[in-house]
Amino acid sequence: MCPVEIRQFPARRLAAMPLTGPYPEIGRAFEKLGATIGARGLFAQAGMMVGIYYDDPSATPAAELRSHAGMVFAENVPLDPPLEVVTLPAGHHAVLRFKGPYAGLAAAYDHLFGVWLPTSGMEPSNSPVFEIYLNTPMDTAPEDLLTELCLPLA
Repeated sequence: MCPVEIRQFPARRLAAMPLTGPYPEIGRAFEKLGATIGARGLFAQAGMMVGIYYDDPSATPAAELRSHAGMVFAENVPLDPPLEVVTLPAGHHAVLRFKGPYAGLAAAYDHLFGVWLPTSGMEPSNSPVFEIYLNTPMDTAPEDLLTELCLPLA
């Protein structure tokens, strides 16, 4: 597992689509997001893709898990419904870079929360965990996918 880095992130404004259900189904929300952004001609203004995860899957039934599929946009870009505006707050984050298929993300989260966090001396904030997708399965082999798991810190 790659080492965890501490990074300072600026606040980020996202155009987002919500999903209630199992986290591995977030691709459906990204499809809706992409279709909406594409229909509005906004892809040229879109930044990175981000998945936001609000609930602990070990404590919440899969059908009740809440998440957002999002893309970063500048403040001056109008984001009208059905897009939801979600703001990721600025601050320090623990970042674990994971390389491989999304099916392996659970083990990366286990490392971040079960191994790194208890020994780090750090405390998580009340903000949700999010993933930054550095590439996409549309043009990248599963073993080469790069995902940054971002844990906001208090």
